[in-house]
Amino acid sequence: MRASIFKISISLIAIAFTLIFCIVVIPPLIEQPDIIGAFAAGFVNPYASGYSSDVICCWLILLIWVIYENPKVKHGWICVLLGIVPGVAVGFAAYLLVRTKQLQQSSI
Repeated sequence: MRASIFKISISLIAIAFTLIFCIVVIPPLIEQPDIIGAFAAGFVNPYASGYSSDVICCWLILLIWVIYENPKVKHGWICVLLGIVPGVAVGFAAYLLVRTKQLQQSSI
């Protein structure tokens, strides 16, 4: 896969997720601004609990990866925050883009 297709693909997925997040999550959160309740709603049944647990573990893996690569990849902490809101799909995509750019620049 060419680098340009890689970057466009993950950028489009991150944008699509952000739009879905805004459409699905923000209106009910505005109506009832209970962040803890919103988080707990991700664990209302076994299926939601499975997906929520997967997302939390993926975010933790992203966090460990960012900490591990901190000397080589700067500003990864911003991607970790993006992994919280809007979500891991955006934080992970952003980290891959930042990492790719910085590693390409350092090898020049």
